[in-house]
Amino acid sequence: MATYKKRGNKIRKPKLNNDDYLSDVEFDGESSTQEIFDSLDETASKSEEWVEKNQKIIYTVLGLLLFSLLAYLAYGKFISGPKEIKAADQLAFSKTAFTAAESAVAKKDSLYNVALNGVDNQFGLLKISEKYSGTKAGNMANHMAGMAYLKMDKYENAIKYLNKFSSTDAVLGPTVKGKIGDAFADINQLDDAYDYYKQALNLQNNSLTTPLYLFKAANTAMEIGKFDEALKMFQRIKNSYPKSEEAKSIGVYINRAKYASR
Repeated sequence: MATYKKRGNKIRKPKLNNDDYLSDVEFDGESSTQEIFDSLDETASKSEEWVEKNQKIIYTVLGLLLFSLLAYLAYGKFISGPKEIKAADQLAFSKTAFTAAESAVAKKDSLYNVALNGVDNQFGLLKISEKYSGTKAGNMANHMAGMAYLKMDKYENAIKYLNKFSSTDAVLGPTVKGKIGDAFADINQLDDAYDYYKQALNLQNNSLTTPLYLFKAANTAMEIGKFDEALKMFQRIKNSYPKSEEAKSIGVYINRAKYASR
């Protein structure tokens, strides 16, 4: 006689098709998803309301930006560009006179005066500096005017015009600061000279101007009693620029600063 195992009372769940399964799984997330969409709709609605409320301000700001851009482009094309050309044309005469003065053996001051003040209808450096301020030619006029006054021993004017000049050139920039230092040194304003020598050596780091103005700054520091600072500068020349002209006898200056600082 056959024996059968007794089945338990466990209830078997009916099989679900794919649609029923997805519906069952996603049901709990429907409310969260709807809340997100509701939040996005609310945010979008508030943004639209803000835009509608402030559209006059928005249009005004955009209009000003567009106007500024067009004004900038028009200035470059119709004002700045032609002004640069006129300034360069005017500078040509003064530059020729300045170059002649630089190479002349006699009557240097007369040639420098021609370069500075011009003749007849030709503008000099001073007029170009004033009339074409902000142009490249005007900036270069400041440099040449300052150098002309320096060569003529008119140090206050040299300082005035060299201070108007600006340059990012690795050599010219520091050199001009150093020339201002020289002008102050020549009128015995050693504290000012020291400050400009430091500006010159810190403006750019190169093997030509940096050791030169380190040396000048250190010697000026010795004269105004800043012996420790002078010693540091002399030692920097020795350590960082051993091949420079200023390093040739630097040991003597180092010892001098050491004895003075005791």
